[in-house]
Amino acid sequence: MKFRFVGTGDSAQTPCFGCDCQACARARVISSSRHGPCSAEFWVNDKRYLLDAGRMDLVESCERERPAAIFLTHYHADHVQGLLHLRWGLGESIPVFGPKDSHGCADLYRNPGILDFRAGLKPFHPMHLDGMTVTPVPLLHSKPTLGYCLDDGGAKLAYLTDTLGLPQETERFLRDWVPDVVVLDATYPASHMAPRNHNSLPMAIQIIERLGCPRAFLTHMSHELVADLLCDPGQLPPHVQLARDDEEIWLNMSLGTSEPACFESLIAQDGPLC
Repeated sequence: MKFRFVGTGDSAQTPCFGCDCQACARARVISSSRHGPCSAEFWVNDKRYLLDAGRMDLVESCERERPAAIFLTHYHADHVQGLLHLRWGLGESIPVFGPKDSHGCADLYRNPGILDFRAGLKPFHPMHLDGMTVTPVPLLHSKPTLGYCLDDGGAKLAYLTDTLGLPQETERFLRDWVPDVVVLDATYPASHMAPRNHNSLPMAIQIIERLGCPRAFLTHMSHELVADLLCDPGQLPPHVQLARDDEEIWLNMSLGTSEPACFESLIAQDGPLC
């Protein structure tokens, strides 16, 4: 399975406008330290599928490789804003799957252009692509939100962003499903005492430990979280690392386990900066 992180930040992104924390100052001079709007993509038999569409350069990337379909976690602007431009393109329609949400975002439903919205995926009802099974699972957020469990017949990856904890039924499903890799929302640093709509770092680590997953990546990260981990990298267990924009995960299809680490975590690579 080929899986790529397109964006790994929260809606403020890193660098955050007007902020001079270590994470933001670093990201302004080192492009690989940037964290754009949270999104990802995967390939099935040489076809590209998107997970969310918040990058404002979405049109350019789709001109290079037209997606076969788009899976939306939910309809907050930082996850769909790239569609506002893409919809006015030409050519064949692009299926867009997502949760049932009568409001959607802006006027996307009323003026879809080339986008073929097929909202209303049923949780735990698998969709069979050519060589991949995609199972939506419910998450806990301020709008109807889905995570996606990807299974290529040998390797399993769970993509779970924009959630505060996990619904009991989702956690039970994941324990039975046994993912090889979990990609999980971790927006707030440990010092944030009242997280809303998103996990704090301790919450994310606790979820990963309960699931018993051998490898996990944190995404939807705030600049505060990144800055905190730059100062204290020991907060991360060895099998948990920060996701980075434009990095790829390759999973061994026959063995159902990760290949040797495709990249080291940003923290392990650079060490403490405080």
